[in-house]
Amino acid sequence: QVQVVESGGGLVQAGESLRLSCTVSGSAFSINVMGWYRRAPGKQRELVALSTRSGSTNYVDSVKGRFTISRDNAKNTVYLQMNSLKPEDTAVYYCNAGNILGASNWGQGTQVTVSS
Repeated sequence: QVQVVESGGGLVQAGESLRLSCTVSGSAFSINVMGWYRRAPGKQRELVALSTRSGSTNYVDSVKGRFTISRDNAKNTVYLQMNSLKPEDTAVYYCNAGNILGASNWGQGTQVTVSS
């Protein structure tokens, strides 16, 4: 059974940094796309950043220049370095991992709260 486990959320002040981690285990197939999504109170879930196994990355405009996604393929782990955090970054952050066959799994989410 595939497990996706996030960690690293917390409460910080505006301008500070956090690093989220997400590790995938139990997959019978190689993990291709790994991504971070977030859902803020009263809003729909949105894509924050994506990383492919080959190294391509993509970011939502609102985090470009502040967030960096990286991954360790050998460990099936993806990271999200979040710098210069803003109150509007407050959300539950979810990790999604998709294997080479297209099946994907979600983590349980980790809360990020940025105070002004």
